[in-house]
Amino acid sequence: MEFIVCKFGGTSVATKESLQQIAKILELKENRRCVVVSAPGKAKGVAAKVTDLLIRAAQKALAKQDYSEEIKDIKARFFGIYGPLGVSKEIIEAALDDFDTRIAGRREHPGKFRDLVVASGEDVNARLFAEYLKHLSRKAVYVSPKEAGLVVTPCFGDAQPIDEIGLKLAGLKKICAEQIVVFPGFFGVTRGGDVATFSRGGSDLTGSILAEAIDAIEYENFTDVDGIFSANPNTVAGPSQVPALTYKEMRELSYIGFNVLHEEAVRPVMRKKIPIRLRNTFNLTNEGTLIVSERLPSQRDVTGIASGGGYCSFTLQKFLMNREKGFTRRLLSIFEDMGLSYEHCPSGVDNISVILDQNQLKPEDVNNIIRTIHDDLKPEDIKVEFGIALVAVVGEGLLHKIGVLAQAAAALSNAGVNIKLCNQGSSEISMIFGIDASDENKAVIALYKEFFK
Repeated sequence: MEFIVCKFGGTSVATKESLQQIAKILELKENRRCVVVSAPGKAKGVAAKVTDLLIRAAQKALAKQDYSEEIKDIKARFFGIYGPLGVSKEIIEAALDDFDTRIAGRREHPGKFRDLVVASGEDVNARLFAEYLKHLSRKAVYVSPKEAGLVVTPCFGDAQPIDEIGLKLAGLKKICAEQIVVFPGFFGVTRGGDVATFSRGGSDLTGSILAEAIDAIEYENFTDVDGIFSANPNTVAGPSQVPALTYKEMRELSYIGFNVLHEEAVRPVMRKKIPIRLRNTFNLTNEGTLIVSERLPSQRDVTGIASGGGYCSFTLQKFLMNREKGFTRRLLSIFEDMGLSYEHCPSGVDNISVILDQNQLKPEDVNNIIRTIHDDLKPEDIKVEFGIALVAVVGEGLLHKIGVLAQAAAALSNAGVNIKLCNQGSSEISMIFGIDASDENKAVIALYKEFFK
């Protein structure tokens, strides 16, 4: 049997009704044998996600403050979901004891402690969902990342799977042949045995890793939206749904603003060309959006318009900069030495800009950067600008289309949006414009009308 991996996000596991819907989804296809679950998210009448409550509890514990209310709310949430589904009180209580055990653990390493506590939402939910399936007389088993061999790097809060992960997880295929595997998302275990979480939203990555490991024929990622849209529905009224796009297009869109799928989730399935299908848990009549290695030719060269704010730029002016060997390397090493990553680096003959996510800057960083650049590179001028938004036009069709850049620039100009910078990726499937953050929505609407109306 060829298997399908299904991942269900926080809103898809937030209520007893949503879990009943998942059980029906699993019945519709016998080969949906590997299920990845997040911790319960927001729902009607519930303001906080379980993960947010766990983060708050961990922070309070580290600060030696009372965290009992958070743990009480979390336990009540799980009882409210699984009690009405017929899972016994004893089983629920046994699973919920895990919260008390973890938060009472050692706190010498704040990162380890935080990840141990925060990951418990997914872990407990996976245990209880497996019990619910058993209650429905379905053959199901909870499998932990440690038991399966999901080994990750010891970078707490931003762990990465190790290179040989597929070999370690291959044994899951045999288990899937016999019953439904319920697996917690969002975290793995280091070689030293510590729990380490991926970055937020990392359950998407867990599903992708498992899909690669068991050679799945498809990775279904269920959420509360019908799929991917050509622009943010909160910005553009009624944008068209994208029926299919490529891995590369998805990566470009996820990089700036498209938060439907974790930006790292594409890589594992790309290696084996396993399709990802983004679907709505609560609207199965919609086939969703398919992400594949190659898509059919489309009348539209542009797949989507994405945007994101919160960027800043450091722009240097230096005459004959282009003659100085290693100038760009020395410039970027200044940011690297301060632990900062850059997003883009457009340049001219006598000037160069480094674009950063300004949220990673500490109050003292800007002055230190300027001083170091002056001392090491001796530019004639340095200009720092904050409040920049990046807007991207993405589509593999751009490879073969003449005049797209002119179209986009004209649309922005006609909308009264000033372009501060323009950068086209070397893959030629995206072009990115830097604009004032106050013009972000206006720019997205103008570009959508240009390419999709």
